[in-house]
Amino acid sequence: MLVLSRRPHEGIRIRHDIVVTVLEISGDKVRLGIEAPASVQIHREEIYLAVLKANEEASTTSSAAVAGLAQVIGDRVGGTAPPAAPPAPAPAAPNADGSPAG
Repeated sequence: MLVLSRRPHEGIRIRHDIVVTVLEISGDKVRLGIEAPASVQIHREEIYLAVLKANEEASTTSSAAVAGLAQVIGDRVGGTAPPAAPPAPAPAAPNADGSPAG
């Protein structure tokens, strides 16, 4: 970890396109300004961790969800599906002379 001391209105640069500036120091709080391209996501640490946790929870599969899905699939396979269409009639064999049957 790099540790720097900065006074109000002083900043640091990360790469060529991100600037962090100390805007104000008041008691035990420091206000920072961050200039970065729109493609760079910037979050407070607690928000980032909450989003990460929510994404992990959303990507896990619960056994109740699997059982419910299995029941829905089983119901469809077990006879509630629409009846199959009757097979198409086979084409008639041609007459002995090669003309179409009819």
